Amino acid sequence: MPTFTEAQIMALVMPVFWPFLRILAVFSSAPIFSSRSVPMRTRVGLAMLVALCAQAGLPEQPMVALTDPGAFAAVVQQVVVGVAIGLAVRIVFAAVELAGELIGLQMGLNFAGFFDPSTNSQSSTVGRFFGNTTMLLFVVMGGHLMLLQAVIASFNTFPVGASAFESVNRMQLHELGAVVFRYGLWIALPMIGMLIFINIVLGFISRIAPQMNAFAIGFPLTLSAGLVGIAFTLPMLDAPVAALMRLATNIFTGG
Repeated sequence: MPTFTEAQIMALVMPVFWPFLRILAVFSSAPIFSSRSVPMRTRVGLAMLVALCAQAGLPEQPMVALTDPGAFAAVVQQVVVGVAIGLAVRIVFAAVELAGELIGLQMGLNFAGFFDPSTNSQSSTVGRFFGNTTMLLFVVMGGHLMLLQAVIASFNTFPVGASAFESVNRMQLHELGAVVFRYGLWIALPMIGMLIFINIVLGFISRIAPQMNAFAIGFPLTLSAGLVGIAFTLPMLDAPVAALMRLATNIFTGG
């Protein structure tokens, strides 16, 4: 019966173990993959499959035994970097959903909210609609492939063995917080401007003709104009979504 030394076992396991940890952390935090509809067994199996298939494109991994003092720090680094990648990609969805929330607020539809069990949060109808549209765009534009490329490239940008705090400091993730509001306003601003203009016109009409019930015609008018505006906005979502994906992935690819 063949026997294996500890060094031989380490040489076989470690090149797969560290990528597996980081990829599993990504799948546990990234949109779509982290959904409750995706079982944990599926995430673990998919992470192992990706780690095995990516061996040819990965740099040489350090042979850190799990009994070494630095093993725990290396495990923490993989989890931190993986979760950071998933959260950076989630910002793409957050920016578009913020635009949907702002548009829904101007349309008067934010009262039509519901609980989303996949994210454990309350969201409006328009925000959820924009989020689902972004999910479809994410898949159609190859966002899942860009995510996997970012994970593989992150092993060159943030190699195994570096400090988790140093890795987080180099990512500058706080800058992505401003990106959410900037792109959210950029997407929603035309709709917000149009709906504010309609409300101003309704205000003038109510002053000129007080006998006219502005509230009776205001809600149907803003709702109809908002739906038309959404129809014109959706075809233009691909540009901001692509730009956000590039911003999110460039942090980890070194671009």
